[in-house]
Amino acid sequence: MEESRSNEDNTNRDRRSKGPHGLGDPDDTHLRKVEEQVLIPKMVRERSRAEKCIQEVQAFAKCGKANGLAMVLNCRVENDLMKSCLTKWFLDEEFREDCKTKYLQERAEYRRTGLTRKQRDAMANL
Repeated sequence: MEESRSNEDNTNRDRRSKGPHGLGDPDDTHLRKVEEQVLIPKMVRERSRAEKCIQEVQAFAKCGKANGLAMVLNCRVENDLMKSCLTKWFLDEEFREDCKTKYLQERAEYRRTGLTRKQRDAMANL
């Protein structure tokens, strides 16, 4: 038991330490649990909010600004529409796969260059 765990740890260590900057192999498509369960769902939520449910999010934000604290009662319809749209895209397997592919591309670029997306964008704007 202990020996098999040791081999697994070595494999993970080897996988993480490869690559030009010691950040992992850029061509590795293996996902850690935190990437599968946290980071990719986060990307799905952010992209669905910014790309797919724009009108619903804007309508809810507008209602919230207009009603202040009363938004809890007065913006139920807008909130329900927004939640149903976000849920639809969150459960869409094709969209989830697209987000996974995009995440893997961003991670590969980070591992290749050693720079985060924000750092690359900042350098491009100089």
